[in-house]
Amino acid sequence: MLARVFSGATVGLESIPIEVEVDLSSSGLPSFTIVGLPDKAIEEAKERVRSAIKNSGFNFPDRRLTVNLSPADLPKTGPAFDLPIAVGILIASGQIAADISDSVFLGELSLDGLLRHTNGILSVAMMAKNRGFKKLFIPSINGKEASVIKNIEIMAVNSLINLYKHLSGIEEIKKLEVLNFSQIESRVQPEFDFSDIAGQEQVKRAMTIVAAGGHNIFLRGLPGSGKTMIARALPGILPDLTEEEALEVTKIYSITGNLPPDESIIKFRPFRAPHHTVSRIGLIGGGSHPSPGEISLAHRGVLFLDEFPEFPRNVLEALRQPIEDGIVTVSRAAGSIVFPAKFILVAASNPCPCGYFGSEDKKCRCLPGQIDRYQKRISGPIIDRIDLHLEVQAVKVEKLTGGLKENLKSSKEIKKEVQAARDIQTKRFQKSVIKCNAEMGTREVKEYCRLSEESLSMLRQAVSKFKLSARSYFRIIKVSRTIADLDQSGDILPIHIAEALQYRPKEV
Repeated sequence: MLARVFSGATVGLESIPIEVEVDLSSSGLPSFTIVGLPDKAIEEAKERVRSAIKNSGFNFPDRRLTVNLSPADLPKTGPAFDLPIAVGILIASGQIAADISDSVFLGELSLDGLLRHTNGILSVAMMAKNRGFKKLFIPSINGKEASVIKNIEIMAVNSLINLYKHLSGIEEIKKLEVLNFSQIESRVQPEFDFSDIAGQEQVKRAMTIVAAGGHNIFLRGLPGSGKTMIARALPGILPDLTEEEALEVTKIYSITGNLPPDESIIKFRPFRAPHHTVSRIGLIGGGSHPSPGEISLAHRGVLFLDEFPEFPRNVLEALRQPIEDGIVTVSRAAGSIVFPAKFILVAASNPCPCGYFGSEDKKCRCLPGQIDRYQKRISGPIIDRIDLHLEVQAVKVEKLTGGLKENLKSSKEIKKEVQAARDIQTKRFQKSVIKCNAEMGTREVKEYCRLSEESLSMLRQAVSKFKLSARSYFRIIKVSRTIADLDQSGDILPIHIAEALQYRPKEV
């Protein structure tokens, strides 16, 4: 007898429907074969499914058993096909009689028939809804994750026996209620508040601009000047994720297995801080079965690269295209996969290998050649792709001991200013896919950034004096547009251009 069960496979960040065909034949010796380009995890499903069926009180057929995963030319990975294979076997052997043509099944089985946490549920749920399926059967531990998807019934299954009773009409599994995005609370809180940071008013101003326009920033300063603390406080002033953005981020975390089991959707902007020993694949993404890297895990959030010059040169150079385009393309012989990578880059470094070049209190022990080589580890093209550059000075002791916390702006107050600027940008770009000023291309800059003759004159002088590239020229205008938005100004004034010019690197 032949049985067909629908499931889903994830390729990159998208899922495609998989038809699990199970055939029981009386001819030939008893065997269990899985075809359709399965990986090792799927091959091992034979033993998991066999034990789960037996330990759940069902009979495992003692006949020739063939399972085909269609389309057969697409490589399949992971243990998520355990449940559809088991359901197909029970239907083919006549132990379950039910119409499941409108349903999708996904989940890993334990040897006793219980269902375990499975990665990529959200992506499969989106696919099932878009393809017109009515029901999705998944492990109960993944229930919250899938219940944010509307217009499809999410059935949270505890075990194979639980599913059998439902399909046989003995005991119904109640569908999960759809979770309202606005009612979901984020459990993640920013590590630091801006009111915790004494002094550094110029840096706080720069970070406000970064948050308001989605710009990249490079912080260079002495050890202990607060670069890391400031970077980790940045997510606290970023606007809340929209529902569309939250689904994008959650899908990435679901596929990579980084979504906590008790979370339904990620509402707080991601903050990723990989160590400088990270590999190129670890940062950018890839592998034999391409998966997202750190830059995709930082999508719609912050990527913090501390000790920036210590990263391998080839790793930093791989950031060029993602910073510019907001995506990363991983190409393999079988095809190409595109991962989203729209993040705010916060890079930080010391001024020299010992860290004290330019310090008034401690003597630098580095030779001039060492300092020069250290600073040149970051190439000009990478520097040119970073919008704001800032020298972070050491905090004076008077600021540390005399500043009152209640006199300092909190992250909540700064976030209101940032949100007001983002609201202006949302209205400005409502007819395009652009979310913030940093994402503008040359055409959008010309359309949305009106400059007075005085502002143009100031820019021309800056281009001539600082030998700015065309990319730097447009980045200054985009930063100026953000500063104007913070001032609630429709036009970009000379004062906005002047402030934006302060954040250009002194040497490129």
